[in-house]
Amino acid sequence: QVQLVESGGGLVQAGGSLRLSCAASGIIFSINGMGWYRQAPGKQRELVAVIISGGSTNYADSVKGRFTISRDNAKNTVYLQMNSLKPEDTAVYYCNVQGTASIYEYDYWGQGTQVTVSS
Repeated sequence: QVQLVESGGGLVQAGGSLRLSCAASGIIFSINGMGWYRQAPGKQRELVAVIISGGSTNYADSVKGRFTISRDNAKNTVYLQMNSLKPEDTAVYYCNVQGTASIYEYDYWGQGTQVTVSS
C-alpha cells in the first residue's frame, strides 16, 4: 500500500524558512512526478511546485525565487525548501505522487501538513 508521510510544517514568522519533506513508501510504479500543493481556508487547492522524472521543475508564480523543490530518487522523497515566507503562504501543504505501471496510472496524496506564517 502506498503511503506518503509529510513532515516539516509549523509556525514561522514572516521572512523565515521551513523545509517540508514527503517520503513515499510502497511504490509499485514508475514515478512520473512528485509535487507540492497547498490549500488555504476558503480557497481551492493550488499547485506550488512539481518535479518530474527528468528533473525538470515547475513553480507557481507566487513562489518563484523563494521556494525550491528537490527529490531524492533513492529514497522516493521530495522536499520543498521555503524561504522568505509570507503570511499569504499560510495553508495546508499536500504532497502528491503520480506514476504509471503498464496501462495503469496512479495518483496519491499525503495527509497534509500545516504551514502558518505570522506577520
